Amino acid sequence: MQTISNNSIPAARITHAFELAKQAGRGVLIPYFMCGFPTTEQSIELVLAAIEGGADIVELGMPFSDPLADGATIQRAGHVALERGMSVNGCMEIARQVTARSHVPLIFMGYYNPLLAYGIERFCREAAAGGICGLIIPDLPPEEAALLQDAARTNGIAVIFLVPPTTADERIKLIVRAAASGPGSFIYCVSLSGVTGARAELPPYLRSFIAKVYGYTKKYGLPLAIGFGLSTPQHIVEVTSYADGAIVGSALVKLIELTPPEKQVEAIKHYIKSLQQGTSGDNHSESDISGRPPGSPLP
Repeated sequence: MQTISNNSIPAARITHAFELAKQAGRGVLIPYFMCGFPTTEQSIELVLAAIEGGADIVELGMPFSDPLADGATIQRAGHVALERGMSVNGCMEIARQVTARSHVPLIFMGYYNPLLAYGIERFCREAAAGGICGLIIPDLPPEEAALLQDAARTNGIAVIFLVPPTTADERIKLIVRAAASGPGSFIYCVSLSGVTGARAELPPYLRSFIAKVYGYTKKYGLPLAIGFGLSTPQHIVEVTSYADGAIVGSALVKLIELTPPEKQVEAIKHYIKSLQQGTSGDNHSESDISGRPPGSPLP
């Protein structure tokens, strides 16, 4: 079996993104896009627009017919993508095309059944070749993740686990050890119980929850990124004041839904720029999910 050096493995690009942001005194911004939504070609252009706007890492959603962790907004996007023919192969092609035009690390977020059907070894091999640096599989518990972790590690890909706020201490320890056993991982801290979806306010317990998780990760040096419910620059300012990164998904998908196709690229770039400014702790005025002042018309 060929050994991949630590300096050349895809997962190292995730670690490098966190390190660069830390050196700059800010948090990492990780936007989420559904592969194939609203179309295959447009989803590629929207990812590239987000990168131009300042995204540090991009999460690419792989549509699935039973997305248990996704709220209504992302479920609709996945349904549209599946109806228009998006597949695992199509997601791989999107990753390849983005990687050909950008060096920003890409992470696949998807469910385990399509990976099993595709073949775990084949999936990890082709994902790495296409520029994927990490995997988030929300329906795969760490106790059952050995097969995927072995294949991912062989191909230099990180496996990233979610930690919801209701997680017991012993389970946090287990998840942290699983994440630390491979390269380039971080802990995806879920800000609230339930499914994805933009919220107006972040839960009051979030800071103490993150502090508790840090108590288990600090000896491993694992970064923490917060996702679920983030939608405004103010959210980004808050969470990156006590965590290493912020993940924004449903708000982006909603913005795409609300924006005419010919204006989506510019709208996404503008929104990501507004969020990216929040990663450095700058103060912003109140704004809606597009980063515009309240009351401004959608494009």
